[in-house]
Amino acid sequence: MATRTDAPARREQILKEAARLFAERGFHGVGVDEIGAAVGISGPGLYRHFAGKDAMLAELLVGISGQLLTGAKRRLKEADGTAPEVILDSLIEGHIDFALDDRPLITLHDRELDRLRDSDRKLVRQLQRQYVELWVEILREVYPGLSEPAARSAVHSVFGLLNSTPHLGRPGSLPGRGTTAELLHRMARGAFAAAGTE
Repeated sequence: MATRTDAPARREQILKEAARLFAERGFHGVGVDEIGAAVGISGPGLYRHFAGKDAMLAELLVGISGQLLTGAKRRLKEADGTAPEVILDSLIEGHIDFALDDRPLITLHDRELDRLRDSDRKLVRQLQRQYVELWVEILREVYPGLSEPAARSAVHSVFGLLNSTPHLGRPGSLPGRGTTAELLHRMARGAFAAAGTE
């Protein structure tokens, strides 16, 4: 029998499976019964944890946007007094972790963001803007001659590069997580260096 202490772990399990299924088959292609079956409970049992599929989608997309921002702020705080290049590397590493470990959420964001309620979609956009601005500030410290609009464009472009991981093929077809992470890091730094020569 599930206890109250099991609830957070169960919610995380449900969200993980919902993200995977939504990414594979689309939001409307998945029913609550299938999500429930994936975590070993009945479809109606999901309603003890979420109001419905819409609530799951909102928690997934708002949640990952908030986690990225919180993680970036933590990295900046931990790196206080460190060279801007080192901070930029840390931000890149954090985003690569997301890109490689949360690939279904990238697919979900690309395909299903418009399905969120206006208030949730606005919150996602607000969190994302704050996340981008942290990067812009550090990037301009590394490349002082880079204008703010150019820095913002460079950050969005690098996000596009890193977030392309769902399109790299099946997870098993990649050369290995460490090798892929190193490659993505070099490409991100190369893109920023190219932007910094404007």
